[in-house]
Amino acid sequence: MIVEEMKPTNGMLLEHVARYYFASAYVKGNALDIACGTGYGTKMIAKGRKREISSIIGVDIDQDAITYAIQHYYHPLLGFKQGDALDKNLKNTIGTFDTILSFETIEHVPNDKDFLENLYELLAPGGTLVLSTPFGEGRGKPCGSPFHYHQLTEEEFTSLFKNDVPFEHVEFYYQHGVMFEKEKREGLHYPLGIAVCRK
Repeated sequence: MIVEEMKPTNGMLLEHVARYYFASAYVKGNALDIACGTGYGTKMIAKGRKREISSIIGVDIDQDAITYAIQHYYHPLLGFKQGDALDKNLKNTIGTFDTILSFETIEHVPNDKDFLENLYELLAPGGTLVLSTPFGEGRGKPCGSPFHYHQLTEEEFTSLFKNDVPFEHVEFYYQHGVMFEKEKREGLHYPLGIAVCRK
């Protein structure tokens, strides 16, 4: 997303910005924004949490996105680097982190369990991961986006954190527009889920 070219009333933009605001309360220490895209959210965190972080790095597989981020967003605590979230050697390249943000990434990878395990390895002991994804028809089933391998059901999403990766503590939230709630309200559709995980 090139936020400078989007209208401020664009629903997708508002939802993305809201996720960064939601996650900012959890960000501290050495932070990573994995699959940061063009980097606007990484810059938001750097500026908004400058007293709580020592640094934040935005990593994305797309070199053009990283080049854009470097050219358009600066903060003394901020850096950008090209990298693949599925690379098992990524930890050796960029280290470990007290906080990791991963928004709308897990649906873009063929094996969500491998992806989550890699993030777990990148997370320092006691660190926090904030991860979001859109809900859909389930693992292995087609969805509306040609860029998504699939979109997990709510049950599949929560089971990833309860059964597959040994996080110490996990809390789940639902996003509706710019609202975030722990409990669903009757009559509202919650298209996205968020997991806040502590290692």
